[in-house]
Amino acid sequence: MEFLLEREDLISIGLSILCGAIIGFEREYNNKSAGFRTIILICLGSTIFTIVSKHGSGSDDRISANIITGIGFIGAGVIFKDKLSVLGLTTAAVIWTTAGIGMATGIGYHFLAFSLTIFTIIVLSLFGRIEYLIDRLNHTRTINITFKDADISNIKIIEKYLLDRRMKSKRIMMNKSKGQLFAILKVRGTERQFVLLNEELIKTENIVEYY
Repeated sequence: MEFLLEREDLISIGLSILCGAIIGFEREYNNKSAGFRTIILICLGSTIFTIVSKHGSGSDDRISANIITGIGFIGAGVIFKDKLSVLGLTTAAVIWTTAGIGMATGIGYHFLAFSLTIFTIIVLSLFGRIEYLIDRLNHTRTINITFKDADISNIKIIEKYLLDRRMKSKRIMMNKSKGQLFAILKVRGTERQFVLLNEELIKTENIVEYY
């Protein structure tokens, strides 16, 4: 079967590049792992596969369904865990959403695709600021502390410091290894309180390591 690119498909491809560029610009501007070109290609690729699924000989919805699976692998590749938190979840969600926009464009739902692009930018920008404000007011961190010796009063001093500054804390684990005390605390407080706590832990001489 000879496949000829129709005018409607050209519009879909052009809009797909535009939508991907809008989202990709926001990602590139904020220096995220999936940047300008990557997001454009994800959106464009989803559109291409959707067009092929729509016009291909004997095609069905399996191609479109497998786009979701394939994008899941790409999204998983940008998620990684450091010592304090899991990073890349938002970028993975953006990749997933961008693929959906590309599929909507490929089907021919141009207004829907462009509207979803605008909504995505609103969520990333406006909602991101709201999330930042919430994080400044109150957030939770897990702190791992290793002391030079196994004196249990070490961890009690830290817990008293937190209590005096109205920071909520919960002792998750505590054990002794090679003459050293190791403790994990789950602490809740404001950004300013965590800055002061960080300074206090740095000044404490009997702390070998914390993160």
